[in-house]
Amino acid sequence: MHDSPEEFAAALPRPAALIGLDFGEKTIGVAVSDPFWTVASPLETIRRKKFTLDAGRVLDIAQGRAVGGIVLGLPRNMDGTEGARCQSTRAFARNLSRITDLPIGFWDERLSTVAAERALLEADTSRRRRAEVIDHVAAGYILQGLLDRLRNLTAAP
Repeated sequence: MHDSPEEFAAALPRPAALIGLDFGEKTIGVAVSDPFWTVASPLETIRRKKFTLDAGRVLDIAQGRAVGGIVLGLPRNMDGTEGARCQSTRAFARNLSRITDLPIGFWDERLSTVAAERALLEADTSRRRRAEVIDHVAAGYILQGLLDRLRNLTAAP
């Protein structure tokens, strides 16, 4: 597992799509990128049941989209420390790494849900629809943040 974008990027095959996950207590928001790391697209929200089912769905999506790596949003506290939510995200990543060879990385997800909520409000999305899509829209923000960073890494001299 890779904490830095630089390490994660070095472990990734090119070109290959990436999958972004917003791992929550009850759901997992899923987003995917194009193979050239340009744009993240929110895909779906998985209702969590148990690890084997949840991981199986993530890996089914990854296989169906020729994904080369998985990034999980790391829900740090606003002061940068890691609390219980980070621990459960890291535990999910550890367990996932035992059943897949895909590189797994993390991206600081602070404020991704806030940004997703703001975008949905600006689009005048109903409260009910926001509840249905917020997790995979947040996953899209997480993945897009990493894609933008990776693009800057590969553009550097």
